[in-house]
Amino acid sequence: MNRLLPLCGLLAGAWLLPACSQQYSTEDQNQIAAAPAYPELQQDAEAVAPPAEPPAAPRDNYAVVHENAFQEARRNPLSTFAIDVDPASYANVRRFLTQDRQLPPADAVRLEELINYFHYKYPQPTAGPASLNAEVAQCPWNPAHQLVLVGVQGRDVPTAQLPPANLVFLLDVSGSMNEPDKLPLLKESVRALVQGALRPQDHVSIVVYAGAAGLVLPPTSGAEPEKILVAIEQLEAGGSTAGGEGLRLAYRIARQHFLPGGNNRVILATDGDFNVGEQSDADMERLITQERQSGVFLSVLGFGRGNLQGSKMELLADKGNGNYAYLDNLREAQRVLVQQYGGTLFTLAKDVKIQVEFNPALVQQYRLLGYENRLLAAEDFNNDQKDAGELGAGQQVTALYEIVPTASRPEPASSTDALRYQQPAVAYAATDELLTIKLRYQEPQGSPSRLLTLPVRGVRFTEPIEQASDNLRLAASAAQFGLLLRQSAYRGSASWQNTAALAGSTQPDQDGTHTQFRELIAQAEALSQANKQ
Repeated sequence: MNRLLPLCGLLAGAWLLPACSQQYSTEDQNQIAAAPAYPELQQDAEAVAPPAEPPAAPRDNYAVVHENAFQEARRNPLSTFAIDVDPASYANVRRFLTQDRQLPPADAVRLEELINYFHYKYPQPTAGPASLNAEVAQCPWNPAHQLVLVGVQGRDVPTAQLPPANLVFLLDVSGSMNEPDKLPLLKESVRALVQGALRPQDHVSIVVYAGAAGLVLPPTSGAEPEKILVAIEQLEAGGSTAGGEGLRLAYRIARQHFLPGGNNRVILATDGDFNVGEQSDADMERLITQERQSGVFLSVLGFGRGNLQGSKMELLADKGNGNYAYLDNLREAQRVLVQQYGGTLFTLAKDVKIQVEFNPALVQQYRLLGYENRLLAAEDFNNDQKDAGELGAGQQVTALYEIVPTASRPEPASSTDALRYQQPAVAYAATDELLTIKLRYQEPQGSPSRLLTLPVRGVRFTEPIEQASDNLRLAASAAQFGLLLRQSAYRGSASWQNTAALAGSTQPDQDGTHTQFRELIAQAEALSQANKQ
């Protein structure tokens, strides 16, 4: 870039705002003045290869996953969970396999995020924001069981028709971000969004936090991309992490420029290492929960390795009515921020919950694959005050249930005495319905929830997995991949070979995602074999 536009003045090592600063409070201006100067990085991020070896003594942190167990359909006929469209786990697993050349830790593998990384061929909704879809086939890792796919398709909205956006980027420039796959990749990612998706009606602000939090760029129209790009170029890592202070300032800027009916969102980009100010998950949860009431949502972008605080970033996104993505390379950044701009940064429906009711005449047991930290009590489904997941424009949600049919094994003996006062329930035996799927959602700015319902019929002879749709075969292969990576107790007869065969049986996609997935399976198999030697 030959010409640098003024960035509201960079004088005496501090950011100073000219006339535009009059719209901010004295507290904001004090924070702005306290922010350090960021000389332009001379190094081109695209030319920097990630280190061949992961940093010593990694401090990556993932929430412990206690896998869902099988439930008795007669005693627990309802399965309820909040949707999850975060793709972070898949990208992180890819980083472990291709960059670090090692198998990921089990808790870094979240089945629902592997399954939901892929695009499925669901029909567009004919009315409302979403459609419900279902399919039943033989379970590939346990042929005596059935596998049920539950699919949700969010309505596609062309980018040009999305409401104007008020985006406040909250960028971590602390010392922990001073790695090639952190701040340089972060800068390239934001550039990709500005150059590939931002529209003139959209406005971008940039808040940074390190030893202090400050406003680097006041709200700037997408019609002036040069100003935004200059602000990005000025960033340099250094200092400790005032995460809580930065969040408060970012939300304040977003509220001051709130667009009624628009897309108001803070986008936090970090490795998650909050070590100054609010540190605990509980402190961050309280801050985010309070701020989301204003109608400003939060999305989180994770970067780097060796210090990745995945559990904390996922918590912030969940509580902020947003989503969490992990960006391991520029291609993933373009996928999340440009190709999926509407899904990532525009909420179509909020507090989306799914409840499945199983017919105990046909289903003896069932198990939900993944969604362990999204489970809800049955009564939460009808509670509009209960926070749940968000669905973006064009986004999809896919869930799998492994089902034990009533005829496949004897019903296990109960550990308690027979109930004296329970009437025998025989009405459900007269129907051929295997289960019923229900979905509740609210409008982005709040409304009484609305309900979608889809009964799913059982089949006398279960369709072999080889004859199932591409949707179910792809989802099943992704789930089986995760079961093997986790060394799950529920992996049954799964193997790397039949996982690869199942993934390879699907039609090739246009962006090469399926091909890459098959390469990851081969890499995981090779690493697994090497670990046995």
